[in-house]
Amino acid sequence: MTDESTVPAPALRISLRDRAPEFYRSLLDASRAAIAGLADPVVTELVNLRASQINGCAFCLDRHASDARAKGEQEHRLDTLAAWRETPYFTARERAALALTESVTLVAETRVPNAVFDEAAKHFSEAELAHLIALICAINALNRVGVTSRLTPAPKR
Repeated sequence: MTDESTVPAPALRISLRDRAPEFYRSLLDASRAAIAGLADPVVTELVNLRASQINGCAFCLDRHASDARAKGEQEHRLDTLAAWRETPYFTARERAALALTESVTLVAETRVPNAVFDEAAKHFSEAELAHLIALICAINALNRVGVTSRLTPAPKR
């Protein structure tokens, strides 16, 4: 068994923050605008985490798990988020947001079925739903930047 502290992280391929700063800032601004319009910190972090799990973005997983904990999210919910359908820990509103997150994240496969969209529309106002969709799109874009560039979390001390 290898000591994880000795395994080097993959090398950063390229920094979009440094090489395409206007684009990178615009992604962050889009994410902030979606978060502000949704105004639901719990759903925000669940959405960010679930999309990041699906996309395998280590940087975003680390960041949003830390953010969720800082906002008081419970460990058992974070521990079971990948299997949210099989747990009793999430509200109907959170489940609708998670289902929409998965469907939008996997849009090439799912085409976002009416049933998924309609369920989300039952739990979110039109303005909230628009911002939820914007948030899902923003985190997916950020995940793609993180995965493509090999952005990694900072080592924990």
